[in-house]
Amino acid sequence: MGGDAATEELVRRFAAGLAGAVPVLAVWAHGSLALGDYQPGRSDLDLLAVLERALEPAERERLVALHKGLEREFPPAAKLHCTYLLADRLGDPALDHLTWAHRELFARPVTPVTRRELELGGLCYLGPPPGELLPPVGEAELRAFIRRDLSGYWLPATRWWVRWLRDDWVDVGLFTLARATATLRGGGLLTKSQALAVLPEFGVSPALLADLSSRRAGRPVRTGWRWRSRRAAQARRVLRLGIRKVLAEQPN
Repeated sequence: MGGDAATEELVRRFAAGLAGAVPVLAVWAHGSLALGDYQPGRSDLDLLAVLERALEPAERERLVALHKGLEREFPPAAKLHCTYLLADRLGDPALDHLTWAHRELFARPVTPVTRRELELGGLCYLGPPPGELLPPVGEAELRAFIRRDLSGYWLPATRWWVRWLRDDWVDVGLFTLARATATLRGGGLLTKSQALAVLPEFGVSPALLADLSSRRAGRPVRTGWRWRSRRAAQARRVLRLGIRKVLAEQPN
């Protein structure tokens, strides 16, 4: 499978508990765990589960109890995120699905990028593999989603400088730029480790690249207002210029 022994045990315990709590058909992993880039203790555990039907209120309560119970027993379970798809609604990527992440339930869609990850390297922990249930993602659909995400979400987000003082915005924004660019150019889906090698093309400085790499590896990083301010300015500039560049060179 994709992670270390402790992570594999956690996911298997979760899948077994889920099977005893709700009507589940399948449990899959995507993201870094499935793509071979998982960092124990730092990476999120990105899972999807297919349910036979919508959950009753009592079943929702059991689902929340399962997640909270695992977090008490296995602290790394706080990074276990799972989206719950209904078996009769797998074909519409625009639909929102029940999701447990950041220790709460809410609704969000399963993006074409996630569905492509499942096609390429989804790990199956329960039930049939992704290819037997999920419809395939077309290239036009994948490219259109990535372009909308860059132009409609990430480019406007660069206007709000305060959020770019945060580590998570810098990390996710720059990795998204590198990975989206590779996919639009026909290079498939990059892992975050592979994306680090692409970022210098967009003008990411050695200092910022070291910041990203060290945080991903769990090594000490620079702190302080002056550094964070400079880093925020550079990240916003790189994203603005990079997004405009890739959208211009990949118009469709």
